Amino acid sequence: MTEINDFIYINGFKIEIKTILRNSNLEPIIFLHEGLGSVSLWKDFPLKVSEATNRDVILYSRLGMGRSSPLKENRKLSYMHDEANIYLPEIIKYLNLSEVVLLGHSDGASIALIYAGNGYLTKSLILEAPHVFVEDISIRGVSIAKKMWNNRDLKEKLTKYHEDIEGAFNGWCNAWLSKEFKKWNIENYLQNIDVPIMLIQGLNDEYGSLKQLDSIEKNVIGKTYRHEIEDCGHSPHTQYPIKITNKIKYFLSNN
Repeated sequence: MTEINDFIYINGFKIEIKTILRNSNLEPIIFLHEGLGSVSLWKDFPLKVSEATNRDVILYSRLGMGRSSPLKENRKLSYMHDEANIYLPEIIKYLNLSEVVLLGHSDGASIALIYAGNGYLTKSLILEAPHVFVEDISIRGVSIAKKMWNNRDLKEKLTKYHEDIEGAFNGWCNAWLSKEFKKWNIENYLQNIDVPIMLIQGLNDEYGSLKQLDSIEKNVIGKTYRHEIEDCGHSPHTQYPIKITNKIKYFLSNN
């Protein structure tokens, strides 16, 4: 097993990327982080998944996050679409990959759905706390995060994970709290997805409800495997890493 930390350049921007190589013949897993995530915020979870599944793993920090280039302007409301249509395909092309497994958390799960819904080749999807439309609970959750930010609690917590901490937080927060973003909806992509999907949702998620999973199950063509986690918030893999890793291992072993 080899771990490589590196940077690649896309459209003149530096993208932080990490690979965990096991020389596996199985489809690699690409981790797509949440709205305030980064390579380092995944901590050792990707390594645990790589060990359990015997698969290569790739994770990267999106533009403005982690050690990737900072944003030069306000984050566009189409940032998840841009990620799915521009940056993720370029990263997959750069790594000379064909079919992959996408493991996305929150915004990362939505990016995975847009990517697959646009017809890009995927073996399967693992979606943790996905969003396909905007709920009131989501807006409340982001509003609470903004208050925490103004009180410096969240800022101190996230400083070690992002080089441009102000840009990372404000880019995400301002997009979600804008009036225009309330219309954001990616349900039209779901009808094009015909691969196995693992759905994971904490029942105490402060950013979304089971309605998101209901919509995905109703609209996709592929088979879904749903896991509702009790006593769990927005990040099941952080609260229950062993449980989630085992569920991922079982899912990939059978799909």
